[in-house]
Amino acid sequence: MSTPIVELKAVGKHFRGADGSKRSVLEGVDFTLREGEIVALLGQSGSGKSTMLRIMAGLIQADDGQVLYRGMPLYGTARGIRMVFQSFALFPWLTVQKNVELGLEAQGMAPEERARRAEKVIELIGLSGFEGALPRELSGGMRQRVGIARALVMEPEVLLMDEAFSALDVLTGERLREEILELWQSGQIPTKAILVVSHNIEEAVMMADRVLIFASDPGRVRAELPISLPQPRKAESNEVRQLIDKVYELMTASSRRGGLISEKEVKLQLGDRLPQADIAHMEGILETLAEEPFHGRADLPKIAEETELTDAELLEVLNALLLLGFAYLTNGDILMTELGGRYVKASNIERQEMFGKQLLEHVPLIAYICHGLQQDKSGDLPEDLFLKLLRFTLSEEEAERALRVAIEWGRYGDLFEYNFNTGVIQLPEEDQPAAD
Repeated sequence: MSTPIVELKAVGKHFRGADGSKRSVLEGVDFTLREGEIVALLGQSGSGKSTMLRIMAGLIQADDGQVLYRGMPLYGTARGIRMVFQSFALFPWLTVQKNVELGLEAQGMAPEERARRAEKVIELIGLSGFEGALPRELSGGMRQRVGIARALVMEPEVLLMDEAFSALDVLTGERLREEILELWQSGQIPTKAILVVSHNIEEAVMMADRVLIFASDPGRVRAELPISLPQPRKAESNEVRQLIDKVYELMTASSRRGGLISEKEVKLQLGDRLPQADIAHMEGILETLAEEPFHGRADLPKIAEETELTDAELLEVLNALLLLGFAYLTNGDILMTELGGRYVKASNIERQEMFGKQLLEHVPLIAYICHGLQQDKSGDLPEDLFLKLLRFTLSEEEAERALRVAIEWGRYGDLFEYNFNTGVIQLPEEDQPAAD
């Protein structure tokens, strides 16, 4: 076994809810990043992957457990660990050269030496000739190159990449990913280990020596897939496609019992996050499943290809379909239920009725909203009332996302209406209480 660089032992992280109670974002995370490896971390949005990276980088402290760097406890940031963010995080008033030099300047390096180091990395990352450009003058791909150069100029042992390619178009992201791999394999950068957080399953399989699957609520590592394929890898090869299938299977497996998710296992509580799934995408997958050559069952990568959804979008839609009883998963395949088959054949009005019925049965937040509206004499209630409730168990951002989904779904199911100007949720006009 190669030498451990960063070790997480039973790491936990908690945040306080609006009622003062602890909400676990990470719990019992055990992970070792070793010399000479690239590890990819996959998981659904909100599972705590980015929080784990920030703990490893020393940007935030763990509440439980221990973080070791080279066998010693990590307190604060480590010089040997650098992070690349999805959002580029560049200073807009600084040139490319000055953005890249920033970390070296903070360390007190002499201007001549930091200029020399920055110029070398700028050339290495393919930005020669743009040293004097401002971020606003660069494309998204070039801005991300600056972010990567700013990390590499510090000559880190460990490079943490938090969805570093996800804000880029597909071709730009693939090209930049391949260039990073070439720098790594050729030894042109001193980095000894890379950890990549991604939503893109193909990206993970193409880059990594190990793929870790993160569970949610709370976040923790629940599965690991070693990858021994030599580099460079071909995305179209049978070996890569089989690995992608395997990762889909691992990501859609039940984390509670190690078995596969069925529609009976998907149960929500009132304060849980809701899948960020668009209704059109849900219906699109069901309609695709019903057509040839699938006839109600399909391989998940094939469905992703047919619907042109990203892996992150697809997993959210799958969660929604399972939650509402329209589909279930087995062996990395999606199967349409009998209810899903009837839904596809139904008219638009019938679909809305079926959708509304499933919402009331399977989504406690929507059932709670409907009950509150029916009990109120006016038949309408402000959205802030439900946001306050959700903030007891979810962060501010998660609470708003959950309510937005509930409103979208509830409106489609004709369970209630929503006034975008006033933020008021109300019963449909025909269900309004009679005036006294």
